[in-house]
Amino acid sequence: MYKFFLAIFLLFLSSCNVSQLNNPYAETETNLSILYSSFSERPKHLDPAVSYSANENVFIGQIYEPPFQYHYLKRPYQLEPLTAVKMPDVQFFNKQGDRIKGEVSADKVAYTDYIIEIKPGIQYQPHPAFIEANRKLTATQIESIEELGDFSQQGTRELIAEDYILQIKRLAHPKIQSPIAGVMKNYIEGFAEFSQQVANKDRTAITAIALSGVEVLGRYRYKIRIKGKYPQFKFWLAMPFFAPMPWEADVFYQQQGLSDKNITLDWFPIGTGPYYLTENNPNQRMIMTKNPHYHSDFYPTEGEEGDKEKGLLADAGKAIPFIDKVVYILEKENIPYWNKFLQGYFDASGISSNSFDQAIQFTGSGGVQLTESMKEQGIQLQTAVTPTIYYMGFNMLDSVVGGDSERARKLRQAVSIALDYEEYISIFMNGRGVAPQGMLPPGMYGYQDGKAGMNPYVYDWVKGKYQRKSIETAEKLLAEAGYANGVDPETSEALVLYFDSSSVTADGRPQMNWYRKQFKKLGIKLIVRPTDYNRFQDKMRNGSIQLFVLGWNADYPDPENFFFLLYGPNGKVKYGGENAVNYNSAEFDQLFEQMRNMDDGSQRFQIIQQLQQIIRRDAPWAFAFHPKSFSLYHSWYHNLKPNLMANNTLKYKKIDAVERSAKREQWNQAIFWPLLIAFLLFVLLLFPAVKAFQNRAKETVK
Repeated sequence: MYKFFLAIFLLFLSSCNVSQLNNPYAETETNLSILYSSFSERPKHLDPAVSYSANENVFIGQIYEPPFQYHYLKRPYQLEPLTAVKMPDVQFFNKQGDRIKGEVSADKVAYTDYIIEIKPGIQYQPHPAFIEANRKLTATQIESIEELGDFSQQGTRELIAEDYILQIKRLAHPKIQSPIAGVMKNYIEGFAEFSQQVANKDRTAITAIALSGVEVLGRYRYKIRIKGKYPQFKFWLAMPFFAPMPWEADVFYQQQGLSDKNITLDWFPIGTGPYYLTENNPNQRMIMTKNPHYHSDFYPTEGEEGDKEKGLLADAGKAIPFIDKVVYILEKENIPYWNKFLQGYFDASGISSNSFDQAIQFTGSGGVQLTESMKEQGIQLQTAVTPTIYYMGFNMLDSVVGGDSERARKLRQAVSIALDYEEYISIFMNGRGVAPQGMLPPGMYGYQDGKAGMNPYVYDWVKGKYQRKSIETAEKLLAEAGYANGVDPETSEALVLYFDSSSVTADGRPQMNWYRKQFKKLGIKLIVRPTDYNRFQDKMRNGSIQLFVLGWNADYPDPENFFFLLYGPNGKVKYGGENAVNYNSAEFDQLFEQMRNMDDGSQRFQIIQQLQQIIRRDAPWAFAFHPKSFSLYHSWYHNLKPNLMANNTLKYKKIDAVERSAKREQWNQAIFWPLLIAFLLFVLLLFPAVKAFQNRAKETVK
């Protein structure tokens, strides 16, 4: 009998492909050019007029195409044409409507025209909206449709200038609620008036209504007119907000009954990009497939110094995209995701706090490198300082920490020194951050490194490095501010400051304790006030807040996108703007207004340095950190270079599916000896019982 069981067991082993036993994907996908990634939360908006979140950009950046994009390899970040033939023809006009030529001063410019010419022959991705019959569905037809794939016919058409004009009109429609509508009404001529005009109209009707600031100049040419001179507008033209939208999409998606089945633009986008969404199942997976109609596009032929040596120009001039399909699997927990990455079932991974020590080790010089186990698997590490800044804000309307008095200024400077953010980065961020010396992160135009870029109010230059000033220096400043040893002279007790935070949870409690200890070094008592998000926003709007922590991520690579956060007319309380600390300095505002409308050059660079020095001196912010991204990639994932401005970089990347298949098989060999031992134990235990049963059967027969 045991021979029978053994034969069954051996037959089972012989039929198994041991490398496929724990493979979560179909065996037919093994050697295909597919990128495997994940998502933890379904993107809420895939409409480019509305979307403004990082997890949404993962998708819409590959699906939609604005006229311009960031060069994948060049640094500093450089714009280049995408669907456009060339960079825009920028023309300046005075109040009389005469064109200004030569040197252009911002105070002489009444408006600026951006004339854009797009490439002919660009086609949209396959979509049922381009079939006329699908735009006139009956209730019975809609009843039989559950998803976009149920449409038997899908079409395409050529991209034209009118599609870009329609998208700008959509940005202005109040019912669409674009997050940049408030910004654009200050720049695009007639934007605000158009918004009021169409407020009560259906979005499908806006095609026929004129917006004075935009004009079709031909099938492939259009014009955008903005107020005054605003050189940063070109960066907006590289965002998905300014991607084209065909009129057929609005007509198709406005059909009654489709939205009830989640057949909307937010679920099924329509663009001209290299990939289109072929499956949107938020409870399981999302799939993007290569656009069969994608226009001619090629991998860059040049980059910056060192790119060639790193292999980043090996595919120079080749047609893109390289990857045929991208599969995003729903993974809500970090540990299962991490384990699948190590097995080769995900091609890239971030590094959570749980897996940091397994992946990263610090060098003696303070740098980081991969652990030996990661190196043995051929895993690659890429790090990059993000164009983001976090800060502790001092409400400048507050009677204690605010105002432009020398007393308040020295109090803020003392606190800025005492807040040892290098320690914070080490303890709470695993070293994944850089303590700022000013408002601008590395890589931004106007940023200075070394001694020239140091904040002299918080740091000293010691042996070629930044060194935070001593706590004794902070104590001296505090005494000069009238708070010797942290004592408030009005109460003869410790000065009390209030810190509002919406992250006072069990997980955030250690950080709050850290902040208390930093202020305690100066003898100041910090009271942390837990505040839910809505209440926190109310306090910000009405100015009933003293200290808080906020962050800002750059929309485009220009210093104006950071300095405007402290521009007086952007004050939160008075104007509802993004100047959360309500800083108001005539000196700063004058220089900012001069700088923001200038073209890059030596004069603009010097003004940027003056703005940095004013903020360092006045200290409306205690600079906290620029986050540093850490990403891991398997050896078969190629053409990888961090690009923190572009969101359409997937088309440049490449998967070696053959190498991946070999590594997966090597790393996932099934171990059968425990099963064999269990089988033998089972047989040994079963054999006496079977023998006894046979003996009883023989006796019964006798």
